[in-house]
Amino acid sequence: MLNKTGFDNNEYIRRQSEMISKRIKEFGGKLYLEFGGKLFDDFHASRVLPGFAPDSKLQMLKAISSDVEIVFAISAGDIESNKIRRDLGITYDIDVLRLIDAFTDAGLYVGSVVITRYNGQPAAKAFKAKLETLGIKVFIHVPIEGYPYDVANIVSEEGFGRNEYIETSRPLVVITAPGPGSGKMATCLSQLYHENKRGITAGYAKFETFPIWNLPLKHPVNLAYEAATADLDDVNMIDYYHLEAYGETTVNYNRDLEIFPVLNALFEKIEGESPYKSPTDMGVNMAGYAICDDAVCREASKAEIIRRYFAALVDKKTGRGSAHAVTKIENLMNQAGITVDDRRVIGTALAKSAATGGKPAAAIELNDGTVVTGKTSELLGASSAAILNALKHIAGVADEELLIAPSIIEPIQQLKTGILKDRSPMLHIDEMFIALTMSAADNPCAAKVLEAVEGLKGAQAHSTVILSQTDQDTFRKLGVDLTCEPDYENKKFYHK
Repeated sequence: MLNKTGFDNNEYIRRQSEMISKRIKEFGGKLYLEFGGKLFDDFHASRVLPGFAPDSKLQMLKAISSDVEIVFAISAGDIESNKIRRDLGITYDIDVLRLIDAFTDAGLYVGSVVITRYNGQPAAKAFKAKLETLGIKVFIHVPIEGYPYDVANIVSEEGFGRNEYIETSRPLVVITAPGPGSGKMATCLSQLYHENKRGITAGYAKFETFPIWNLPLKHPVNLAYEAATADLDDVNMIDYYHLEAYGETTVNYNRDLEIFPVLNALFEKIEGESPYKSPTDMGVNMAGYAICDDAVCREASKAEIIRRYFAALVDKKTGRGSAHAVTKIENLMNQAGITVDDRRVIGTALAKSAATGGKPAAAIELNDGTVVTGKTSELLGASSAAILNALKHIAGVADEELLIAPSIIEPIQQLKTGILKDRSPMLHIDEMFIALTMSAADNPCAAKVLEAVEGLKGAQAHSTVILSQTDQDTFRKLGVDLTCEPDYENKKFYHK
């Protein structure tokens, strides 16, 4: 059975809220908290720690909302290059707007946006103007020569002194971003510099969910983090600073270990002394204490490594990733003792494709362990067929039951190929759902199948071809974890 729970989300929120409140008090009532990873929709964490709610960090902040102010950091270079958040398919600047809305709707106070490494980039300048038109305060931080190693220059009027001081009003200032490399840490340190100049006592802490510092180095949860960041070349390591200071073995990652001596020097330069003896000291992550079934989390993390492997293969095929990332994840799979054969839907989908003359096929493993398949037809794409068959099984509708009449599908196909000039008449998943909804008005079985959609959440799927972005997005919205073979459906050079 899938969907077992291995993580106590309520315990996590309780412990995390208490730890952050404690850290605020330790620094005299003002804390800049660098939030790594995804604050609002951490689907990676929910996959490797079953029971972790994608919005649990948000819920944790809501528990102390009166003390919280959120500042978004976004790199001017990422705005200029239209960098995309891959899991959502939107650019970083658009994601900032989405997140501002999400946090505001949740009752959290969004104070401002800081554009980092700003050097007059036209797109960043336009984004600043757009934010200000919307009534959002914007601050500018500039590139600093020698950052992060030239401590004397950084902690001076020619370094942090050139950055605008971000005006904040709450005890806990959460510095978050749409993705990595946005300048969160530099923003926190710059604020410490400016607060110190103003005679205000303030501290810094880091909130990274992964790697989990109090799990073993080669625990599958931590290996899955390496797989998720294979393109960044992050490597989990024993925190040798912590081991030397306390005689305790903890886990951190290479970039934090490499930068720690520099951070210590910056702290000493800004405030006279460093409050930390190790990178682990800087963290406030309590996720390890909320794992309630280690075996479940291990198996979920192994499955995530395999998913990341196929994502890396597809990225390589589409030119968005590298062979190095693929090789790294292959090595992680070896360390975890897993192969692609451990993902049941892969072999089933490939067998279905072979049985239908090599046409695209798909397979879905449901939460009761049942595996259903879908093949390509003149009416439906393989993924649409697989989802329809999966819903029939969940709803207890006979496989031979006709849910969508050709009289409904054919007009949609004519619209696609005739008016909209689409090459393929087969229905995408979202189009299949529209047709199913139309059928449900007169067909009780179709209505029953529609009511079973929630049962897809947590299912596993595999496609023998790279799916369109539309189909990938629909799988994500349904809560189905998808992998694809790194092959296109056809040999054309342009793929939508």
